[in-house]
Amino acid sequence: MKKVLSALFLTVFCIAITFAQAPKKPTSGEIYESIQKLNFLGTVLYIAAHPDDENTRLISYFANDVKARTAYLSITRGDGGQNLIGSELGELLGVIRTEELLAARRIDGGEQFFTRANDFGYSKQPDETLTMWNKEAVLNDVVATIRKLKPDVIINRFNHRTPGTTHGHHTSSAILSVEAFDLASDKTYKTHLQNDAVWQPKRLLFNTSWWFYGSEENFNKADKTNLLSFEIGSFYVNKGLSNSEIASLSRSRHQSQGFGSTGSRGTETEYLEFLKGEFPINKNVFDGIDTSWNRVEGGKDIGKILQKVEADYNFKNPAASIPSLIEAYKLIRQLKDDHWKQLKSEEIKEIITACAGLYLEVTANNSSTTANSVNSLKIEAVNRSNYPISLESVEILPLNARIDSLVSLKQNMVNSLSLSIEIPSEIKQTSPYWLREKGSIGMYRVSDKNLIGLPETPRVILANFKVNFNGVLIPGLKDVVYKYNDPVKGEVYKPFEILPEVSSSFAENAYIFANDDAQKIIVKVKSSKENLEGNVALDIPEFWSVSPKTFSFNLKEKGEEQNFEFQVKPPSKAAEVFIRPVVQIGNKKYNDELVEINYDHIPFQSVIRPSETKLVRLTIEKKGQIIGYIQGAGDAVPTALRQMGYTVVELNEDDITPEKLENFDAIVLGIRLYNVSDKAKFYQKFLHSYVENGGTLIVQYNTSSRLKVDEVAPYSLKLSHDRVTEEDAEVRMINPAHELVNYPNKITQKDFDGWVQERGLYFPSEWDSKFETILSMNDKNESPLNSSLLIAKYGKGNFIYTGLSFFRELPAGVSGAYKLFANMVSIGKNKTENR
Repeated sequence: MKKVLSALFLTVFCIAITFAQAPKKPTSGEIYESIQKLNFLGTVLYIAAHPDDENTRLISYFANDVKARTAYLSITRGDGGQNLIGSELGELLGVIRTEELLAARRIDGGEQFFTRANDFGYSKQPDETLTMWNKEAVLNDVVATIRKLKPDVIINRFNHRTPGTTHGHHTSSAILSVEAFDLASDKTYKTHLQNDAVWQPKRLLFNTSWWFYGSEENFNKADKTNLLSFEIGSFYVNKGLSNSEIASLSRSRHQSQGFGSTGSRGTETEYLEFLKGEFPINKNVFDGIDTSWNRVEGGKDIGKILQKVEADYNFKNPAASIPSLIEAYKLIRQLKDDHWKQLKSEEIKEIITACAGLYLEVTANNSSTTANSVNSLKIEAVNRSNYPISLESVEILPLNARIDSLVSLKQNMVNSLSLSIEIPSEIKQTSPYWLREKGSIGMYRVSDKNLIGLPETPRVILANFKVNFNGVLIPGLKDVVYKYNDPVKGEVYKPFEILPEVSSSFAENAYIFANDDAQKIIVKVKSSKENLEGNVALDIPEFWSVSPKTFSFNLKEKGEEQNFEFQVKPPSKAAEVFIRPVVQIGNKKYNDELVEINYDHIPFQSVIRPSETKLVRLTIEKKGQIIGYIQGAGDAVPTALRQMGYTVVELNEDDITPEKLENFDAIVLGIRLYNVSDKAKFYQKFLHSYVENGGTLIVQYNTSSRLKVDEVAPYSLKLSHDRVTEEDAEVRMINPAHELVNYPNKITQKDFDGWVQERGLYFPSEWDSKFETILSMNDKNESPLNSSLLIAKYGKGNFIYTGLSFFRELPAGVSGAYKLFANMVSIGKNKTENR
């Protein structure tokens, strides 16, 4: 029986993440658990800094075992991290990681919230972090989240008392939480909320463990007077999974960070340290808190009804609970406490709908539309119970399109309706709300205060169903969606998007002009509606010449794309500029690009943002011509090398042989190759042999954990977590006469101007004496780090290991990074001719 339950849950789980816009279809067991949660009136808020910081074991425990409303407040969206599944970085990575968090919460049962803080990259001290973030604004967001959710208990992931021992963002999240705990009840402190009622949580706790004590031995010896410990290794019969197995499934949604996790079974203990508020005498998180319906005025009668519903629940006939649930619903609607009335009304409406097996769906005829367009909608309503239900109306918001016709929903009979809608000109386009305005390095700007804190942009087009349950009218909102049949995946859902009628984008993020020759700049124009006619030009400074000045286009089909090649000639002197495409249709101009993010583990995402690219005119020399590149976790370095004029061959790992390697002037390994490639350990010997025979091998950064090879270099090299996070940190030449900083390009201090986010990361802490150090750098008030760029002779060739962030700097068009990379490729060729 356990195997059957487990398989059933896993099937539902897979559907939930693959088709995230699909209507919920809860099982009988899941409905019962929802009724249990309906009878628990307690809330836990977990606070940390990034996606993947959260303890999914604890979130799952409170949501599934305790049945509490459980939410995670991630201060940032993880924009500054690395990406193991694609080339998206920065704000686009933030979109991916946001959706990964939401996918995780759909598994572990929690809810998700954010602040406006931007993950600007690794920070070593909370002072720096809070300055970059604008502490007061982020603190205001945290207080607003507390007042909105009204948590009884707040749990910090990190320790607020140990600055400098971990990521500055981590410590800052705890500092903000400690301050917000008191401010939430301060009537003089105002937030952006319209309903800014104060709230005082009962207690503040810190989710500690042996890790924070340095070792298990230290933790075992520590005074645990202020610690709560509790068993979280529960086995959930209805799910066929342990709490830890659910937590692992949840954590494994963080695919962009490589956080796949294997589930475990058996007992497991978590610890919470008391920080503030009322100490739990009985060592229970909800000690002294009434989590029954009695905590709400007018809730006693509701509780009596719902406790009986829970006790008498018929797993084979959930519809038998509907009469009592409707009775409770009517009483909930009469509560004076708006917070619990709104929250529990939505919960019980979903339960009533689920008990009836009521399927309500509105699908559009296309996955996207534009302003002033007409679209057709199909409405499906099916009552799969014997309870008397009728559909009174369906209204499409905010369009005032509706169907007012009473339809009796007879048991298991499909009812199909149709409706035509016109999209108004003033409607907002689909895009992450936090990216709509230009913010700062540390903060997103959100003018619409109603959106602050929400995990994603609410869908604009909604269907409001008014359903009559045997005389009781219950309204319910549903997103309008698009679905189609895929030959491989079957039924696939996508969101119904509002897009600009035309978008334009450049083929590359940056173009490097190494000489006076003109280059072709490709602009792609894409239509989001039929029959678009207009022209496209470049908004470019006068001292850059462009030919032709403009192109005309006539796009007949929706989704049609056309590429236009502009010949751009640079000025003779060094220059850096940003250029934009300008698409004109009639009297209206457009200059936004449409970025589509499509991965199987998260819902499809559309990001609309200003379209631009960087042009860099620099004087650069290079030796060697043919580079072999082996991709690792994914980066855009090969494109940048081609911009420099190199011929780049991206090598297939299954086809790496000594004979093929000998044809290359240099071999470059993509970022974190030795962390992600299971095959690298088999061909690494060929790479080292290539160096020994006179080749140049450049290994970009890897992390010390989860290495797939025994050693990252032919000589001893120990990786660490050392990094320089200040992108403007001083860079000093350890050996200014070394070929790497002189040939064929002279590298000076100016070549380290304009770097983005950081200097580098995961520098080696120990290295063989055969390695030469080239550069020295450090963050403020820290010791110098000399291992950002190491080179060693190995046989006849050169082995280079670098933790410098070329994967960020080259796509950003940082000219000095191009010159330094050219020198690495050119090493040892000052006495040889180019191929």
